[in-house]
Amino acid sequence: MQRVNTSKLNSSRQHFERELKRLRQDVLRMGALVENSCRLSHQALFNRDLAAAEALRPLDKQIDRFYRQIESDSIILLTLQGPVAQDCRVLGAFMQLVRDLERIGDYAKDLGEIAVKLFPYAALDCMPDVERMSHETQAMLGMSLMALVNLNPEAGSQMKEKDTTVDDAYDRLYRHLASQSNYRGVLEPVLLVTLAIRHLERMADHATNIGQRVTYIVTGRRG
Repeated sequence: MQRVNTSKLNSSRQHFERELKRLRQDVLRMGALVENSCRLSHQALFNRDLAAAEALRPLDKQIDRFYRQIESDSIILLTLQGPVAQDCRVLGAFMQLVRDLERIGDYAKDLGEIAVKLFPYAALDCMPDVERMSHETQAMLGMSLMALVNLNPEAGSQMKEKDTTVDDAYDRLYRHLASQSNYRGVLEPVLLVTLAIRHLERMADHATNIGQRVTYIVTGRRG
């Protein structure tokens, strides 16, 4: 009788581990969609690419579907599979991690809308610096997803260091935009670019959160 129970326990555990692996793969697929949305928002904002801007809304809907499905699957595993404490930590981190990805996707979609509103205006002199900030933010997202692939325990501290670079860029650009006392012309592009750099700064924060959640998955400690 004991051998039968042990066999059932082993089978249940193997099933849970397969489901957990599948869930992690879904998170990475969602991450790939979010990376693409960030690339499209970059093209829209700096290349004045209308097609890229228009592609962001349907892509955001795909990201949202992944988010809802992963959250639902995580809850099912938590409630029906009887996970041990470490499993609960991983599933809880996944649920928070996909929320960060979903928010990055939302900001990317919003950047596309900002880009369209900027199309009629000449580019501000600070746009090359904004573009560098966008590249840094995209690199941080890529790093955070690679950390998840490799289950890198150092991801949290590495991402915080990168986040400082983006924060510094945001502070410099904000001061520059806020000091336009002698600016001649319509203020809308200044306001839109100020909003854009805020979105980029928040995207970097969420990428940092992902790195910290990976550290938590691996070590049980925040990075």
